[in-house]
Amino acid sequence: MDRRFALKSLSVAVALSGAMALPVHAQETIKVGVLHSLSGTMAISETVLKDTILMAIDEINAKGGVLGKKLEPVVVDPASNWPLFAEKARQLISKDKVVVTFGCWTSVSRKSVLPVYEELNSLLFYPVQYEGEELSKNVFYTGAAPNQQAIPAVEYLMSKDGGNAKRWVLLGTDYVYPRTTNKILRSFLKSKGVAEADIMEEYTPFGHADYQSIIAKIKKFASEGKKTAVVSTINGDSNVPFYKELGNQGLKATDVPVVAFSVGEEELRGVDTKPLVGHLAAWNYFQSIKAPANDEFIKKWSAYAKAKGIAGHKDKPLTNDPMEASYIGIMMWKQAVEKAKSTDTDKVIAAMAGQTFKAPSGITSTMDPKNHHLHKSVFIGEVKADGQFNVVWKTPGPVKAQPWSPFIPENKGKKDEPEKK
Repeated sequence: MDRRFALKSLSVAVALSGAMALPVHAQETIKVGVLHSLSGTMAISETVLKDTILMAIDEINAKGGVLGKKLEPVVVDPASNWPLFAEKARQLISKDKVVVTFGCWTSVSRKSVLPVYEELNSLLFYPVQYEGEELSKNVFYTGAAPNQQAIPAVEYLMSKDGGNAKRWVLLGTDYVYPRTTNKILRSFLKSKGVAEADIMEEYTPFGHADYQSIIAKIKKFASEGKKTAVVSTINGDSNVPFYKELGNQGLKATDVPVVAFSVGEEELRGVDTKPLVGHLAAWNYFQSIKAPANDEFIKKWSAYAKAKGIAGHKDKPLTNDPMEASYIGIMMWKQAVEKAKSTDTDKVIAAMAGQTFKAPSGITSTMDPKNHHLHKSVFIGEVKADGQFNVVWKTPGPVKAQPWSPFIPENKGKKDEPEKK
């Protein structure tokens, strides 16, 4: 009996010591959430952002981590399913105990998760251009607001250098980002004297693949006398058939230039870009930008993509704007945690105000002290035959974001900072 009691006591002691060790082990790393679609219609754009965050985490860990602890990524796949984003976000925060999440691409996915981050008081870094009309204390927006992409792009096309466009096709995927951006652009165009009859607006669902009739409609609209330009807010894998059909129907940039807000180097990978030479994209970064910081970023990504065997990138490494915005976001978060000496949400939010980072674009990005958006330079690039972009226009320096567009009348008087809740 004594022997059995001794063995039982020993097993209890071992079990207890194991239970006590669990929280200690849990504290050895800082868990970081990665919330990007790795399947479905948005995987073409989002998968590479997951890899960018993992690359940055490896880089941070190689230099000693954050607050003396290694970062531990928790990667989930919401599969281009908007309600699933909210479910996965709750899982990351409540079950996996991440202290910050880097993720989302579409505005519908961001709006799906927003109540979760606010309810549980956790942090989301959102790396993609969007429609504005939102400010949350729990979100840092490292992509462009409309005045840092859409408005400058349209101003450029209206200018002599951009071709003096007089008629406009607003073409997008049917969800909140394109519809709100086009509401802003329609108001902006009218403020510049563009008549209602000179604006055509068309939407297609996610995953749409047949653009034959829409391109034909655009050609007819453009044939009615005035110089026409297309503003594209098509998102995800629909860009591939759209650009293919553009080439099939011979719609050249010299006739009807297309400026895209969601097409970068990655989306053009699967397209024959020779017929698309001269069409445009507006971003805050291009791989072709000449800057020592960009050379370093491309070199890091190329080495990482080859080492990890990342599909498509191990042979032809490409970088793009949302990758840069993702990288800036996690590096700024690291700086803010170190300044706050804590991963506590409210302390990190306070420490993020005014953070700066030398971005791959060669521009020093600054987090606005109040509105949770980056000050960003704007670049307009022309598609080249090799799928890269030649920068044809840029702002003189970084532009401060306007989360609430002045071209939406009901925004008058709205505060340019998140409400304290």
